Amino acid sequence: MGLVIVAALSVIDYHFICKFAAIYYVFGVLLTAATHSPIGTNNDTDARRWIKVGSITFQPTELMKIVLILSLAALFAKLRHRMEKVSTLVIVVAVTGIPALVIMSQPDLSSSLVTVFIMLVLIFVSGLSYKILAPVIVMGIPLGVVLFWYIQQPYNVLLKHYQYKRIMAWLHPETDVKGTINYQQNRSIRAIASGGLYGKFLQDGGTKGASRAYHSVGVNESDFIWSVIGEEFGFLGCCLILLVFAFIIFKCFLVAKNSQDYLGKLIAAGVAAMFMFQVFTNISVVTLMFPNTGLPLPFISNGLSSMLSSMIAIGLIMNVSIQPGKTSKGGFSMRNIYGNDPVSSIDLDMDLEL
Repeated sequence: MGLVIVAALSVIDYHFICKFAAIYYVFGVLLTAATHSPIGTNNDTDARRWIKVGSITFQPTELMKIVLILSLAALFAKLRHRMEKVSTLVIVVAVTGIPALVIMSQPDLSSSLVTVFIMLVLIFVSGLSYKILAPVIVMGIPLGVVLFWYIQQPYNVLLKHYQYKRIMAWLHPETDVKGTINYQQNRSIRAIASGGLYGKFLQDGGTKGASRAYHSVGVNESDFIWSVIGEEFGFLGCCLILLVFAFIIFKCFLVAKNSQDYLGKLIAAGVAAMFMFQVFTNISVVTLMFPNTGLPLPFISNGLSSMLSSMIAIGLIMNVSIQPGKTSKGGFSMRNIYGNDPVSSIDLDMDLEL
């Protein structure tokens, strides 16, 4: 199924796909918000992040990440002639903020941070004026410090109580006297360490799998799959998989760099940002470098939603890499402003004098 999705998306012109970005966006936000409806479910966890229809359980947040990449890419392409205006940044933040807040309400802090990271990378790649970004960065640094202090207060309203406890146990491990809050991560580290250099799979061929340390790690088939990899394949196996991820992310950025138009550049950069954040955060959580938060490892974690999202992302990358750059039909061409780099073939007939 995944290969079919990749093949289909690689041959459909991404300019055509992005013509319907607004529809994808509305549908994605509504689907994500539907987790709070009767068809939503917590899937035996503390968060209501899934939709259950019959025997199928789906996490709409994973699809929303792809939708946001396409929506922001199309939006930047349409607003490219307004990169000197503050309103452009306001619109981009609003478009990102709506799904981010919906995802936060589930609650799913890690996935909401993925959407913010995607936005930040696309802002950088889009060429938004530094005259706008500089004041925002200058004001954002002290606000970030205040926010970091605030979330450490027991009365803060931004985090659920279990999220607050996880962050405090991460910042101050000595407060977790019984080791119950960081138990999952501590067991994960032990499992990874027990794998040694080559891992246990090469030693016994998997015949002693029932006695593995990772069996004591919760959700070791999804969010904590790295503990299984570390124990079975050891340090060298982990390094090999990291190299594969690094290669995928590098190729995504390379496709963005070599893209023949602006829209393709943004799509590829958005996909690279999504993979980069998820891989780094997942492994950091499993090794206690970050507080515990649920985020799947692309292509490896068990879960239909995550695998579907990853396959769609790869299909889009292949699409951008093989499709030629095109100039907008019926709208205006940016060729006279940006040389031979046309915006895209997205319909730009609409009036954007906001």
